[in-house]
Amino acid sequence: MKTILIIGIGAGDPDYLTVQAVKALNRADVFFLMDKGAAKAKLRALREEICRRHIAPGHPHRFVEAPSPPRDTRPSDYRASVDELNAAKQAVFEQMIADMKDGETAGILVWGDPMLYDSTIRNLEAISATGNGQIALEVIPGITAIQALAARHGIPLNRIAEPVLVTTGRRLADGLPNGVDSAVVLLDGEDTYRRFAGANMEIYWGAYLGTPDEILIAGKLDEVVDEIHRRRSEARREHGWIMDTYLIRRA
Repeated sequence: MKTILIIGIGAGDPDYLTVQAVKALNRADVFFLMDKGAAKAKLRALREEICRRHIAPGHPHRFVEAPSPPRDTRPSDYRASVDELNAAKQAVFEQMIADMKDGETAGILVWGDPMLYDSTIRNLEAISATGNGQIALEVIPGITAIQALAARHGIPLNRIAEPVLVTTGRRLADGLPNGVDSAVVLLDGEDTYRRFAGANMEIYWGAYLGTPDEILIAGKLDEVVDEIHRRRSEARREHGWIMDTYLIRRA
């Protein structure tokens, strides 16, 4: 039997790890890493820093790295492209697992929490369902970008007795559903918040949360929309990638 630990490592700050996550790091014999290229080398460096800081000296462990399958950023069929990407990732993980020794434990470090807009759980469950080698899966929760965003801005996420929608930029483009005044938005590659200018909205925006590159902007949307767009564009050019999250709601 081989054990796979899917470990939520928080939104970027090594201090965001839970005690449970630290214990999980110290159980692992091997860590699986997906290399996403030079542009995202900082993400690899943060994972390594987390391991240096939280794995006990002398605990034997190794890293196994494989190229992350390429993703179509503008697919004609979004669902089909996600299925293709996950199938490619499953093949990579399957090979990594096959190379493990029986009885070993592997750790997969997932940004934020594995339950939120991440396919690692689905991919490993799909591998487990094939029966190609017995594996036991364990999921360790982590601090999400949503929690980090609210904490860094010093705000409660919800208003009293009101719901909060968690969605993507792709879905926000359709507008807020009836009865929903607040939405937390992830995976917005199109600056969808700009469509709400003039609609009496407020926004709490953050990029690279928990990292030295963190950017925070908040206020009435009409007053900060251009600044967010400018800072976001500059940061993406500088780093080659961006991870941002925001809370948008009716003022």
